Amino acid sequence: MNETKVKILVPGERAMVSLFGSRDELLKLIEEGFNTSILVRGNEITITGDPVEAERVAHLFEELIQLLDQGHVLTADSVGRSIDMVKGGTGRPSKVLTDAVLTTRAKSIRPKTVGQGRYIDAIRNNTIVFGIGPAGTGKTYLAVASAIHALQEKLVRRIVLTRPAVEAGERLGFLPGDIAAKVDPYLKPLYDALYEMLEPEAHDRAMERGTIEVAPLAFMRGRSLNDSFIILDEAQNTTAEQMKMFLTRLGFGSRAVVTGDITQIDLPQGQKSGLVLVQEILKDINGVAFSYLHSEDVVRHKIVMQIVEAYRRFAERPVTEGAEASIPPVRS
Repeated sequence: MNETKVKILVPGERAMVSLFGSRDELLKLIEEGFNTSILVRGNEITITGDPVEAERVAHLFEELIQLLDQGHVLTADSVGRSIDMVKGGTGRPSKVLTDAVLTTRAKSIRPKTVGQGRYIDAIRNNTIVFGIGPAGTGKTYLAVASAIHALQEKLVRRIVLTRPAVEAGERLGFLPGDIAAKVDPYLKPLYDALYEMLEPEAHDRAMERGTIEVAPLAFMRGRSLNDSFIILDEAQNTTAEQMKMFLTRLGFGSRAVVTGDITQIDLPQGQKSGLVLVQEILKDINGVAFSYLHSEDVVRHKIVMQIVEAYRRFAERPVTEGAEASIPPVRS
């Protein structure tokens, strides 16, 4: 077996500590991820192994050093995702992980996977974006971050959040309270994202002034929304008619992000999802983009990614004669 040695010089002692982590925990992750030998002496890293594999590890270290140079704090999660990108040849960690969608006092919100990076690029470059993928891929979270950024940069004058209330049959008039109170249970994920990204006073002020508006999908009919960033969440639970109604609300200076998971449709049996049909209807329209996220884009606990992938494999397996595979929907 032909082996090669690749050497990398890391500038500065503090960079070595940041690169390898406390008790070399990050270095151990890299060693476990590749079939190479890694020797560290002073500020020099020597990688020994198969030429292709050794070059990959060298490329990974170069990317991690660039991340540090750009002020990124390396964690087990970011290094693990960087390893996946380099091994898969899907993207550069130094570009994906430093692309800030929204910066607040508390944190900077960035994509964590190549798929999320493509999703953010689609939102920036299109009028209507459909973010389709399983639970935990950041579809809603990144859409809300993009909306707040657009509002702060005065690209839009307001944010409108909407979601179908399938479980209540959208007969919201029978529920107590005002419109926001009626749909609160259905819009909880959107609220959670808003609370995390906005200061409490700023959040309350925006809600009071109508700068951020919460509206059930049933109440969108007949409106024309100008200069707005509109998010339709859980769109797999819209009918074809509801989807058309929503998309035709878009006014001048507005943009929309539609998110959903076509494996979690809660519509009555036999009723077609508007999110499924729209992929065929709008596929050739300029300014409309479909961004697909997958199990590798799940950014919750790593086991969630494995669960999503296991359910996908189960759903795709051949059904044995006389038996049917039935998978209950999993709420995100």
